[in-house]
Amino acid sequence: MLYVVDMVCGVTVLDNIMYVVCDESSTIRLYNTDTHSPLDRVINVDGMKDPRDIVACRDDRQLYVADWPDSLWRVSVSDHSYVKWLSTESTTHTFDALSVTSRRLLVTSLRWRFRRLHQYSTTDRQLLRVVELPQYVRRVWHGVETTRGTFVVGHLGTSQNELQDAVSEPFRCVITSAL
Repeated sequence: MLYVVDMVCGVTVLDNIMYVVCDESSTIRLYNTDTHSPLDRVINVDGMKDPRDIVACRDDRQLYVADWPDSLWRVSVSDHSYVKWLSTESTTHTFDALSVTSRRLLVTSLRWRFRRLHQYSTTDRQLLRVVELPQYVRRVWHGVETTRGTFVVGHLGTSQNELQDAVSEPFRCVITSAL
């Protein structure tokens, strides 16, 4: 049985290694997924302050870490090098929850005023699209892109109740813009 004694904020798996980020830590912990035991190495990301989520891209073998509120780190699983990949200086939103599909990184911001998802190319950091959500959505918790190219979103607020949590596929009722 595996125990991590800390406030875990994000977990992802690539090959047989599980990568874990914890609250207010600049360290990514590594675990063997077969034995559930910690590995003898960790990845230290100097400058990372408060990670909120982590995802692994199988295509480029990179980890992406949302560092609340202002940074998105890209970390190589092969040599553990890292770079501040995006920051709020170059975007208009915070970085809270992440998902990745086929070299496309989807970023969710938990701030009240952001009712949209931002999708970036992992190849060149370009903003590919902004998915605007309906007005009744008060807060977005998380979003993922489906294999059909639509988006499933966990959110607060429905057309019937502004305080109801829901999971929906709002692509049919949102305005999307390719940039």
